[in-house]
Amino acid sequence: MDTIYSDGYPIFFENAVDELTAFIKNGKYSRVFILVDENTSVHCLPIVQDKLGNADNYDIIEINAGEECKNIDFCIGVWKMLIDFGADRKALMVNLGGGVITDMGGFAASTYKRGIDFVQVPTTLLSQVDASVGGKTGIDVDSVKNIIGTFTQPKAVFIDYDFLQTLPPRQILSGLAEMLKHGLILDASYWNQLKQADLHNPPAELIHASVILKNKVVMEDPTEQNIRKSLNFGHTIGHAVETWSLTHDGDPLTHGEAIAIGMLCEAYLAYKRTGLSKNELDEIQFVIGGLYQHYSLNPAMYEDVYNIMLKDKKNIDGKINCTLLNRIGEFNIDNFFEKEELFEALDYYAGL
Repeated sequence: MDTIYSDGYPIFFENAVDELTAFIKNGKYSRVFILVDENTSVHCLPIVQDKLGNADNYDIIEINAGEECKNIDFCIGVWKMLIDFGADRKALMVNLGGGVITDMGGFAASTYKRGIDFVQVPTTLLSQVDASVGGKTGIDVDSVKNIIGTFTQPKAVFIDYDFLQTLPPRQILSGLAEMLKHGLILDASYWNQLKQADLHNPPAELIHASVILKNKVVMEDPTEQNIRKSLNFGHTIGHAVETWSLTHDGDPLTHGEAIAIGMLCEAYLAYKRTGLSKNELDEIQFVIGGLYQHYSLNPAMYEDVYNIMLKDKKNIDGKINCTLLNRIGEFNIDNFFEKEELFEALDYYAGL
């Protein structure tokens, strides 16, 4: 796959780990820090270490895995490790992991000593097609997702499909939700390609195409003033359901599972508000509903989910803001909804 160029940095696909090694060796950094979690430490770090060679040239910072670790306390831990290691402004942070690592690692690097260089090495499908591209960094506060963060571009992104072989099927489906979203909001032909593919093992060509679609959007609107809002489709309701699940379920929803719920709910809102046809609503439900296990939504949780939505960073003047579809492949931003309409969308999903 060809290298993609984003806002001042390359996104490598072919021989990504070799490219990472060359980047580090040619970068003349004072010190290199590799941020991992307990999973990527076992499954991915050894691959990178084999290429890097001399362990004296880098230090490892390891945190626990999971969204619950993407908070200020763990971020302070990363900063303290950088201080203890004597990291200066010429240091490099290598974020080797999924979305939690790339989001929080990018935030930690972008704020340490007012910013040190970092690169993203996404190891999950979700982080490859979403979190690692576009310059968003962030942490959660009190279960409000990504409420603190920066827009800071990495120096490079290195996407190695081989890392996906370490993932369980549920994590592949989590990333797939963002690929489906890219088709729904941006490109009907890409959506049709996805429908015909083996989505439990998505081809590299479709992953590459998904990154191209997202990159085109973030290049045009890096700080989410207009077209980049399209990428929020499914995320207003989806983030709220995800947050509720994280605090109530023993086995919480993955990000992608929650976004799948959000896309179905917000597709219903599009059917009611912006002209999405009933046939296309049914098509979206058929595809997404066939991939993801149905989650039990009940009216007893609606008020909690709504209160979480009220804290969403996308809201304007206290109004809950959703991105919708006019049709498959065409988005419609800045649609505001009252509680009753959102509850109706939750009812739609619950009744599927």
